[in-house]
Amino acid sequence: MALNKKGSRRITVDGIEYRWRIRKKPSYTQGLCWTPMTYAVEAASGIQPGTILIVTSGQAHPSNWVGVESGPLPPAHVADSIRAARDQGWDPTRGGSPFQLDRSAGFIAQP
Repeated sequence: MALNKKGSRRITVDGIEYRWRIRKKPSYTQGLCWTPMTYAVEAASGIQPGTILIVTSGQAHPSNWVGVESGPLPPAHVADSIRAARDQGWDPTRGGSPFQLDRSAGFIAQP
């Protein structure tokens, strides 16, 4: 599975280029702020797509439906998430199921 290039952003972490993307429309639970926003990361180069990294952030999706404020996702957060996932065994060059990284500590779901 590969990320859609349209709407993705590039970031270089430790000399390796990645693409990351936030889903434009929130899922139902993200729209109601029951769950935090997620974003996907993949290696930008390579002939075959590798394993996708799915990061669960600690903030609400910016397009939520209940008016909860959500600031921009800083590139430093994305870079830190990539490093943390690499430390935990994510290899973006190998195929397989998406690698999940949960960084949602402190997220408070809305009632």
